[in-house]
Amino acid sequence: MAHPKFKRLPGHIGVIPDGNRRWAVARGLAKEDGYRNGLEPGMMLYELCLELGIPELTFYGFTQDNTKRPAVQTRAFQKACVDAVRMLSNRDASLLVIGDYNSPLFPRELLEYRERKTFGRNLIKINFLVNYGWMWDLNHLLKHDLASNNGNGPNVRDSIASRDVSRIDLIIRWGGRRRLSGFLPVQSIYSDFYVVDDLWPDFKKEHFYDALRWYETQDVTLGG
Repeated sequence: MAHPKFKRLPGHIGVIPDGNRRWAVARGLAKEDGYRNGLEPGMMLYELCLELGIPELTFYGFTQDNTKRPAVQTRAFQKACVDAVRMLSNRDASLLVIGDYNSPLFPRELLEYRERKTFGRNLIKINFLVNYGWMWDLNHLLKHDLASNNGNGPNVRDSIASRDVSRIDLIIRWGGRRRLSGFLPVQSIYSDFYVVDDLWPDFKKEHFYDALRWYETQDVTLGG
């Protein structure tokens, strides 16, 4: 079935795939069982973005704050992130994983993705935020001599840890929550923000299409 036609599409979409634990509990499962059920929706969304020609996609894997959860849940979402990256490494994409690489909570299996790796025909840039923290990201500013930036003042964008991630046009959050949860504060400054009330494992194509239809109606001024 052909996808709908859109007059204007975002160049970069950020995804907050929330609701995995609530989805599991509603089905009588352990909370940690919800994370693996978020893998297929991620692959479906990847395919939809390829069909539409979306050039960049960023997934919120897990945050440093998320690791305060019980150890069994932490292990489950760590594994889900590793599995997701491995699945996409067999597709036509370039992959970058961003997070506190020096922490023992960062999956060792993903260290090779600290630098962007290209697979297949490289049809889309995909970024994963894994053991990511907004303070960790911005603290990289302190490691640069900003005063020596050609006399033009601090270049924040080039000095943060997530500098290889472009400005985000549209952020879509599943699970009904109306908050960004520390998602890429620099790149999301002018992002449009769309909320899907359904939980992430209940992903449907129409969720995505509805978000894109809504995005078409928004003006893009970037503050101007």
